[in-house]
Amino acid sequence: MVERRLPRWSEVGELVRPRRPPGDATDRRLARAASIGDLRELARRRAPRAVFDYTDGAAGAEIALRRAREAFRRVEFRPSVLRDVSVVDPSTVLLGRPSALPLAFAPTGFTRLMHTEGETAVGRVAERVGIPHALSTMGTTTIEELAAAAPAVRRWFQLYLWRDRAASAALVERAAAAGYEALVLTVDTPVAGPRLRDVRNGLTIPPALTLRTVADAAVHPRWWIDLLTTEPLEFASLRSWGGTVAELADRVFEPAATPDDVRALRQTWSGALVVKGVQTAEDARVVVDAGADAVVVSNHGGRQLDRAPTPLEELPAVVAAVGDRAEVYLDGGILDGADVVAAVALGARGCLVGRAYLYGLMAGGERGVQRAADILAGDVTRTLRLLGVTSIAELTPDRVRLRD
Repeated sequence: MVERRLPRWSEVGELVRPRRPPGDATDRRLARAASIGDLRELARRRAPRAVFDYTDGAAGAEIALRRAREAFRRVEFRPSVLRDVSVVDPSTVLLGRPSALPLAFAPTGFTRLMHTEGETAVGRVAERVGIPHALSTMGTTTIEELAAAAPAVRRWFQLYLWRDRAASAALVERAAAAGYEALVLTVDTPVAGPRLRDVRNGLTIPPALTLRTVADAAVHPRWWIDLLTTEPLEFASLRSWGGTVAELADRVFEPAATPDDVRALRQTWSGALVVKGVQTAEDARVVVDAGADAVVVSNHGGRQLDRAPTPLEELPAVVAAVGDRAEVYLDGGILDGADVVAAVALGARGCLVGRAYLYGLMAGGERGVQRAADILAGDVTRTLRLLGVTSIAELTPDRVRLRD
């Protein structure tokens, strides 16, 4: 029989611990986000549907994207216990220079669509965190503007080969003059993938004022106010365009690119040359033979060829093929710092993340990107400790396996 009594106020008072909410509404909203998935949900609520879907979606039936994420869910870690993990070091070396984490912010097109702070916000966060940031050819901030906004960030420039080779060459020259250390050549876009969400949403660049978008403005007023009261939303390298991104890609990108183009870039670019979009060991050998210093195992986040190879599953074969001659990176499907740890254990030098920080950008501008970086960094450090390792160098293939 339990004897009941009235609690004393002193006893109740010890249990009442009101939390003082930090900062403004944006800070409070971001503080409640404990994962990249939480930031994704905030982004979904705060951005217009067409904008969120442009970031969140993939090509066709989005099978490749789902498979990439399912591959990470199949990861099984093999930890060691009774190890001193009071101090762990998540830093590594990417392209010959120190990086605070084994990751870089990937190039993303039309970043100011997600938030008007755009690539400059992303660059400033990368600068503070101590990781590289790659600016896209299809970005909404110029090569020079990013260099001015984040002068100390490790700047990589992502290049699409254009039909107009002189225009491509001019971008490379500008990147060199602005102190970009690496060129990231994307090779998986001979034509645009079928982005069905964009088609169904009627997304154009810049967004057109239609009955649908006017109605959407009623439920996302802040986004539209930002759009209409800041500099016009346009590609930094293409001053005018009124169609979809896919139409632009089909018109501008070079479908006749060959390994000779990699060799030509190697002749003219003195910095590190990275080839992004490699999906097989055979192609990895080809681009490394042509002069690439690094390859990124990537299917463009599932946004090009649906049912493309799953990057994490292809990673070991690519590492075995070229890992002694070039650095191997991975992107696609990464939504957790544990995903980064798994990829590094399987042989990647590091990972590129795009959607993860874009969710943060949509959720809260630069502060949202910082929250995404903090979440990923915390995930990486915690996973290292739980694995029983104290540094990135201790991540070896015996630490992880993919379950059937």
